[in-house]
Amino acid sequence: MTEPRMHIIETYFECCGFDHTFLQGGTSVYLWNLSRAFAARGHRVSIVTPAHGRLDDLRGRYEVEDLDYADEYVLPLVLDPDVWHGFPAEVRLPLRTTAHRIRLDGVDLYFLSNDYLDRLPDTFYPPYSAKGEDLVFFKPLVFQADSVRFLRRWFGEEKALVHAHEPYYHYLLPAALREDPLKLVVSTVQSNMPIAKKVYAPEVRRLLELLGAEAVLPQDGPQDGPSADPSAGPELEAVSQYQQLTHLHYEYPPDHVALYELVLENADLVDFLSPGQLDFYASFRDTPFEALFAHLPLARTVRENAHKMFVGGCAISDRWLAWDPQEVDRSAVLEGLGLDPALPTFFHNARYALHHKGQLELMRAVDRVLGDGLAANFVVRCISGAALDDPYFREVAARHPGRLHLESERVDERRVFEYAAASDFCLFPSKFEMDTFLIAQGEAMVCGAVPIATAQEGMAHFRHARPEPETTGLAVNRSFAEDDPLLTAALVARIHEAVTLWSKEPERYRELSERATAVARRFTWEHCAELHLAAFGRLWRGEPAELPAERALRHGWFDLLKDDEITEEAALAHGDLAAYARQAPLDAAAAHRFFRTAWERADFTTCERIVDRFPAAVTAEETRSLRERCSVADDGRLVYRLAHAERVELVTPARRDAAARALPEVKELRRTGPGEFEGPPPTPDARLLLTLACGRVTWDEARHG
Repeated sequence: MTEPRMHIIETYFECCGFDHTFLQGGTSVYLWNLSRAFAARGHRVSIVTPAHGRLDDLRGRYEVEDLDYADEYVLPLVLDPDVWHGFPAEVRLPLRTTAHRIRLDGVDLYFLSNDYLDRLPDTFYPPYSAKGEDLVFFKPLVFQADSVRFLRRWFGEEKALVHAHEPYYHYLLPAALREDPLKLVVSTVQSNMPIAKKVYAPEVRRLLELLGAEAVLPQDGPQDGPSADPSAGPELEAVSQYQQLTHLHYEYPPDHVALYELVLENADLVDFLSPGQLDFYASFRDTPFEALFAHLPLARTVRENAHKMFVGGCAISDRWLAWDPQEVDRSAVLEGLGLDPALPTFFHNARYALHHKGQLELMRAVDRVLGDGLAANFVVRCISGAALDDPYFREVAARHPGRLHLESERVDERRVFEYAAASDFCLFPSKFEMDTFLIAQGEAMVCGAVPIATAQEGMAHFRHARPEPETTGLAVNRSFAEDDPLLTAALVARIHEAVTLWSKEPERYRELSERATAVARRFTWEHCAELHLAAFGRLWRGEPAELPAERALRHGWFDLLKDDEITEEAALAHGDLAAYARQAPLDAAAAHRFFRTAWERADFTTCERIVDRFPAAVTAEETRSLRERCSVADDGRLVYRLAHAERVELVTPARRDAAARALPEVKELRRTGPGEFEGPPPTPDARLLLTLACGRVTWDEARHG
């Protein structure tokens, strides 16, 4: 079908990827590359973004056109009294917004300027410390209101597809434009912020009223904790409190609204950077948050709007794809860093983010293997723009001169390319599923570096966790714990394995290296544009979005499927006996398959159902293992037995009146033998957090009858 010519309006708080002096984050680069790719395909492309007080800088390098646009209005901000102490209940900001245009590479860039949008010209983004202290904290919210008003006035009579980025920076926009028949709205989830992140509902309601939108907000009430669902009993209290340690979920007062829910219910489409990111954000499968998420109203909203979701993808920069790694002088690069080019070399490149990027475990692993005498080089870049403030990192670097090069400074991109091209392996032990594509891993793979990385869903497209014959490297299990000894140990083992591979199996190493390069080179901006335009075109033509059956199967949404679409594999994976019965009789053989699959996943609720309904399908030993896996000894000690558990932790919730955000007590049970653990006596409201050998993290009861 012929692709329609569309007017695509990109909008985000920072769209300055066309000029490195304006650059603050990767989303800017993404937006600029994607916009140019759209324009190259013949589409009209506009970008709407704040001027950030930098118009004079722009005038010095580009032709800036001052538009006949002036919007004077008063922006009302209803403040949360629990946060904004000493401020009035509502402040009114008088604003006069002007618009300015630059035309570049076939793209029209519109810069909005007013007293608030021009603040923070160096950093653009207000610091989190401004919350409750300085109204500059609301600069992104001012832009939301201004962008909606500008879109209506400047492009009011035109049909356009508005492509907004990162829900936190545009959650008002889909609701505000929902009733406009000429404006189609696509939201891109750029980062895995906590899915239930909330904002003050009275503030949202007042701003939507200003923007002329009917203020229909998701259900008010406590939607974060165990009380969010009447079927969730007090046993989820420990689960709920624990989430604050995972970076996956936080609780909010009842007068708040989930911003992602606003986007889901009002946007026409929702876009993700990778298939794994979409899957992770849909159900949080195999994470400590999965059990609680299933009880939140937001989980239902996700399922009801899953047909809107698609993967537009991301890409490796054209420059990295064009450069030739063979032109890099490996010896010169490594010798220049004080390293030995005859040794296998490992490379890490990321911003300094101790826990997000798994850098603490990475440095512990490097320290351990080098301390044990492993002959290898490590080039570790933890970019902070200043000297690293972690004394442990400096200590490790000082212990291993000639083997470890550690740097935090920003360097020329070509220099980073040379580091990657001179390396044999790349290390990316990212944690907490915060990465949604991880361009840096793809860049290193383009140069032939074999990846050693966590098996995160947001990185799965690089195929390092795939089985043969597709794998590109070596995987370690995901981690949702700070300073995780399991991740450190896994990295140590994989580094040793990699050195053996490099030195003893050179042909196998070359095969993985070539495979890694081939996979990474698929991620081009042209391909990314094609994926987006296919979805945009269907929306533009008015074709209804449909939920792929395979997505519903992956997440166990069997109520959205026809009987003949259900597969045994999916029903088994989700422990759904009713779904299985819709496609085949549930006999004893099938019941035993359910039991074994559930047992491997530590889904003991399904195991109990099978034992109760089909006792003859399960052996006496299997029943005994199920019923006796957890017990309390005569002296009160908790005893837990599960052969495929790597770690067992006892999580005891704190009293709710002890603090606004109560943190639970977490104690790791001591391993006493293969698959056997023991710990202190549990309280009635305690739960067990299990980390399985496969990487799945799930919950179990802390005592049994």
